[in-house]
Parts: sequence; structure tokens; C-alpha cells
Amino acid sequence: MKDSLQPGLTVEFKFKVPENKTVPYLYPEIEEGQVMPKVFATGFLVGLYEFSCIKALNPHLDWPKEQTVGIGMNMSHTAATPAGMTITVKGKLEKMEGRKLTFSLEAYDDVDKISEATHERFVINAEKFNAAIDSKIAKVK
Repeated sequence: MKDSLQPGLTVEFKFKVPENKTVPYLYPEIEEGQVMPKVFATGFLVGLYEFSCIKALNPHLDWPKEQTVGIGMNMSHTAATPAGMTITVKGKLEKMEGRKLTFSLEAYDDVDKISEATHERFVINAEKFNAAIDSKIAKVK
């Protein structure tokens, strides 16, 4: 981690919602999902929050040797967003506890505030992390 990674770091990211990020596309193999409204899926919102933080953090890491992984999310999703609208994620790195990072986040579409979240990420050494995953895979082969 670089010295520039400090609490107070801000996040802002915009994303135009395509149809394939709506509820029926979240798990297309699940029949019930195919009759759900075509609005931005909560599952994709989790990912949007994660990638918004990743993009904000990477300039302050020894990327790609250092990366971050999500370890927690406390989120509300209170308004529906149809495909074609743009979502703006805004937030701030509230605290650092060693390699654990905690963000406060909000998301807005073209009309409403749609979400609030607290998101935790952890700084990892990508080589060590990937080696641990490979070891885990080897245990089930």
C-alpha cells in the first residue's frame, strides 16, 4: 500500500445500466427470475459497489501485485432503476485497520437515491492469494 492510501479517499463512478444487468439476467437458469421486472438487480449493485472501490483504490496500491477483495457488505436497495439509466456511486474510505478498509457508499440513478452501503475490503498479495486458491482446488481433485 502506498502512503497515499488514507481515510478520506473519495469514490465516484458512473455506470449506464444495460439490459443484461437487470434481474432476469442475474441467474438466467432460474425460471422464476425470467418473469421478474427488468430493473437493475441488487446482486449487480453489490458488484458495482465493489468495482467502484477497486477503481478508486488501485492507484494507491502496488497494482496488480496488491489487490483488494470484498469481505463485507451491509446494504439497502430502496429504489428500482430501469435499463438505460445511469447510476452514480459516491463514497468515502472511512477507516483503515491494517489492511482492512471500510467504505461508506451511496448510489443514485437519474431520478432517485437508490442505495446506501457500508463495504469492507481487504488488501491482499495477489500471488499468495492465488496460491492459496490453487491449494484449495487441489484438495478437491
